[in-house]
Amino acid sequence: MKAWYICIIFFFFAPLLTHAQPSINDQHKRDVQQLIDRAMSSDVAWNRLVYMADEFGPRFSGSQNLEQSIDWILKTMEEDGLDNIWAQNVKVPHWVRGNESATLISPRKMDLPMLGLGGSIATPEDGITADVLVVKTFDELEARKDEAEGKIVLFNAAFTSYGQTVSYRTNGAAEAAKYGAVASLIRSVGPYSMQTPHTGVMYYQDDIKKIPHAAITVEHAMMIQRLTDRGEKITINLKMDAQTLPDADSRNVIAEIQGTEYPEEIIVLGGHIDSWDVGQGVMDDGGGCIAAWEAIRLMKELGLKPKRTIRVVLWTNEENGLAGANEYHRWVKEEEGSLENHVLAMESDSGVFDPLGFGFSGSDEAYSILSSIGALLKPIESGEVTKGGGGADIGPLMRDGVPGMGLRVDGSKYFWYHHTGADTMDKLDKEDFNECVATMAVFAYMVADMDQTLPR
Repeated sequence: MKAWYICIIFFFFAPLLTHAQPSINDQHKRDVQQLIDRAMSSDVAWNRLVYMADEFGPRFSGSQNLEQSIDWILKTMEEDGLDNIWAQNVKVPHWVRGNESATLISPRKMDLPMLGLGGSIATPEDGITADVLVVKTFDELEARKDEAEGKIVLFNAAFTSYGQTVSYRTNGAAEAAKYGAVASLIRSVGPYSMQTPHTGVMYYQDDIKKIPHAAITVEHAMMIQRLTDRGEKITINLKMDAQTLPDADSRNVIAEIQGTEYPEEIIVLGGHIDSWDVGQGVMDDGGGCIAAWEAIRLMKELGLKPKRTIRVVLWTNEENGLAGANEYHRWVKEEEGSLENHVLAMESDSGVFDPLGFGFSGSDEAYSILSSIGALLKPIESGEVTKGGGGADIGPLMRDGVPGMGLRVDGSKYFWYHHTGADTMDKLDKEDFNECVATMAVFAYMVADMDQTLPR
């Protein structure tokens, strides 16, 4: 190729190539190493997560546990000396589980571990006793719809992926009720079980009768399938005292490190502070919240002052409504005035296991920049950026054009514990958790301190 031709190409395209790279200087590298070293050596965040888990327990929307944990977080953030700490009031759904049970009556009597699904109605006081129709798919239910009248339908759907299998939890009651079922059960949505039922949100349809809806364990769903395949008559008594109360008061928690040069430009990161009403909610998503909070606390402790504002938001009511995410989105648009100044939204809601990096949804130019930042995390191997990512709480922001990224971790065991009583502190590893803190801190700080704004 002619030398003059190469020069012309370089003249036109060099500015683009340069713009696609972050302005990482030696000071940034030193700052990043400080963040990694401090995150990996500190006990502060780990001890706070342990305290929150043990002191408050599960933090379901509408519960005293949730609001007391928020009070503690706000007080402790003030002690940390963070900027602009406040609580954003949010109305949230208030579903209460009450007493519940499932008992196999025939062919033998046996108590079945179970969890009612969030939003379900109650059974009558004496429960519902009915024969069981076992199906594996919605298509099988459709094919056997004439058998469903007056039955409890059990969806024994094998776990393929969460996105696919969860439809039996969310839509199972409506599908069963269409054909006259008096209640519905699902095989818990997860790949592994030790007699651990999984709860989660479910939905009704306005034009279809509401019936009680609950989850039993993988083991017992498979056992009932075997019994029915042998021609046994299966009868279950289901009792649920569940009720939906008027919406309750809750809060998003917000705190910042104020930017020094472009304070109006915001990098937002966080997780959801609510959990289901079983276990301790440390993977889903107390750990994500504490990790995001710790990311800016470390910057404050180290005296790092990014050019842009880094805002931590701990959203309320992700599990059964997204009221916190929707209220934050409304507030930014209507009261802060614009989403244009939200440079990047980051979320951790896949557990705080060994981090791999982030999944990113945004422009190719921004992807290139973030990939270069990720290279700084080589010491802990958590900087890989892949295309496609986000999260439920940053979803409303992303739909309005804000680039979004979700923390990616080794999730091989996440759905073992997800929405169960086994989401407890003993399942986590301190080093993995601290690496999640470091990973969130490095990406947030570098995007906030670059000379150029991350392009949309």
